[in-house]
Amino acid sequence: MNLDELRALRDRIAAEIEKAVQGQEAIVELLLVSLFARGHCLIEGPPGTAKTLLAQSLAAALSLDFKRIQFTPDLMPGDVIGSNIYDFGSRQFELVRGPIFTDILLSDEINRAPPKTQAALLQVMNERRVTIDGTDHAVGSVFFVVATQNPIEQQGTYPLPEAQLDRFLFKLEIDFPGEDAEFAILRRHAGQPLDHDARKAAIAPVAGLSEIRAGQALVDAIRLDDEILRYVLGLCRATRADVDIAYGVSTRAADGLCGAVRARAALDGRDYAIPDDVKLLFRPTMRHRVVLSPTAEIEGRSPDKVLAAILEQIPAPR
Repeated sequence: MNLDELRALRDRIAAEIEKAVQGQEAIVELLLVSLFARGHCLIEGPPGTAKTLLAQSLAAALSLDFKRIQFTPDLMPGDVIGSNIYDFGSRQFELVRGPIFTDILLSDEINRAPPKTQAALLQVMNERRVTIDGTDHAVGSVFFVVATQNPIEQQGTYPLPEAQLDRFLFKLEIDFPGEDAEFAILRRHAGQPLDHDARKAAIAPVAGLSEIRAGQALVDAIRLDDEILRYVLGLCRATRADVDIAYGVSTRAADGLCGAVRARAALDGRDYAIPDDVKLLFRPTMRHRVVLSPTAEIEGRSPDKVLAAILEQIPAPR
């Protein structure tokens, strides 16, 4: 596979997803960047904005194993990672694998589970392996978590701690589609059976494990020049000095942004990055990692507004 073929593959995957999810082209692009950058995505938006359908459609467009966890207050860590169960017939403990042993994992409404259950994902999202009773178990090189949460309803939810948020490469804020796209959705559904699966039945898998790994290898081959690296570093260090931010982003966040920039360049058919890659990806990568100061929160400023101001302050390389 070369870079032109990777760009064509991106377009094919996006086209299949958009058979079910319309009006969210920018979100689809970032979702694919995260996949090829070996990151994870947290999708936040109001109910009924196709957050779950987006993850299901991505899985349908790929010949990869897919599992879903509906996070609830009574979900336990063992329900997520699995556990060793004693088999009276063989008189041995046997591992019953949890749903994290998959390629694409949908963690639906992740903030409805208590912190101890959320923490079951900490190791596997960072290391792509999980420790059960002292033994490490790999979950595969392509392990992609798409988590969803609803920002409106707060009753019965548990906000994700900073350590958990830092495991996500992007936080994607999904909103209602435009009027034309929304009308097209209603028009298409009006001619289909009232069955959820039928609405995405036309999606065909266009890539498998080998294509994803080949694409990730092309991303690995992209190198960033010092000007891009210093631009990324300048933006990240500015979050630590901004008066509106109580806690700036970490070195891991800066490194994650660099990886995302490499992935976007490769998916665009380029073997080099440009400052516009950094500008596009800066807010999705950092909005969930910065902690605003009390003054900024009282004045109603959002992470995106503060990060946009930093983008204006730090000059981009020419």
